[in-house]
Amino acid sequence: MFNLFSIPKGAMPEERVDLLARGDGLRIERIISLGHVSPPDSWYDQELDEWVVLVQGEAEIRFTDGRTKALKAGDCLFLPAGLRHRVDRTSEDPPCIWLAVHGRMKDGPEAYATLND
Repeated sequence: MFNLFSIPKGAMPEERVDLLARGDGLRIERIISLGHVSPPDSWYDQELDEWVVLVQGEAEIRFTDGRTKALKAGDCLFLPAGLRHRVDRTSEDPPCIWLAVHGRMKDGPEAYATLND
C-alpha cells in the first residue's frame, strides 16, 4: 500500500518524484518538495497538459508573462501544454506534497479561471 503523506526520512537534495500510475498518454505522480525551486532561468515547457493539486504545504508558481500564483494546501491548477512556468517557492515545514496528472485533457472554463485569479 502507498500513503500519499508518507515522506522518506533523511536528506533530499532534489525534489522527489514518485510515479503512481501511467497509461496511454497519462501519467500520475506524487512530488515532494522541501524548499526546492526551479533552477535559475529554467522554465517547464511541457508537451502534455498538467493538472496539479497541492495536497500539503505552500508554493508559488511563476509564468513567463510575470504573473505569479501562490498556492496553499488544497489549491489545484490546470497548466495547458506549452504554458511555460517555473516553481519559485516551496515550503519546507510542512513539506510540499503535490499530486500531478499529465495527459491530453479536455478542459472547461473553470480550469483556465484558476490562472486568472
